[in-house]
Amino acid sequence: MSNQDLATHDPAAWRDGFRTGLPTLFGIGAWGVVVGVAMIKSGLTVPQALGMTLLVFAGSAQLAALPLIAANAPVWVIFVTALVINLRFVIFSVLLAPHFASLPWHKRLGLGFVSGDISVALYLQRYPDPAPAPGKVSFLKGLLYPNCAAWQIGSIIGIFLGNAVPTDWGLGFAGTLAIVCILVPMVASKPALCGVLVAAVVSVLAADLPYKLGLLAAVVVGMVTAMIVEETGDKWRARREQDSKATHV
Repeated sequence: MSNQDLATHDPAAWRDGFRTGLPTLFGIGAWGVVVGVAMIKSGLTVPQALGMTLLVFAGSAQLAALPLIAANAPVWVIFVTALVINLRFVIFSVLLAPHFASLPWHKRLGLGFVSGDISVALYLQRYPDPAPAPGKVSFLKGLLYPNCAAWQIGSIIGIFLGNAVPTDWGLGFAGTLAIVCILVPMVASKPALCGVLVAAVVSVLAADLPYKLGLLAAVVVGMVTAMIVEETGDKWRARREQDSKATHV
């Protein structure tokens, strides 16, 4: 299959991608509203908040950066924090690269910019095989573009809503609610739960570190803990299977 065939727009595949991602769009939009409100209540002006949501397009990194911005933390601390939180996109890139390696770099760059966690997961669920296939790019666009639009529309609504609602209404708590909304669905395994618990303990113990470095330390230690627990669990299960086979023999 040529590059032109792979990139040729396939309306049926685009609609299929849209229908696949449709159930998630309301949640993405609602999350965007919460983050938009949180940006305003963290002290950003409307132009600054609009610039952040249009250029960054990474809800977790935006939420993590907001308290650092509010605390006047150094730019490098904000940058490193966002970089650590977005490391998962390196994994997404590795997974998607074999599917679209033949496309021009600017098209891959554009698709990468509008990619999101749920969209990538749904795409890989439909196309686990990286072999070229008609409609793959259109299916991915049907997932990515509505997802990006839902996020941006929700976020912009939240920005103007947060700017209009008085501070004494308590919407500053929206940032905490947004983090809870992100956190709960992700704690779906024992390694993730261990990572979250350890990160929570570290964040409390390291709360007095300057420049909000306690937050960065909690993220790093939590990620390492989850990786160690997952690795240890895999080895333990493999050893148990071997022992079980040896017993039956």
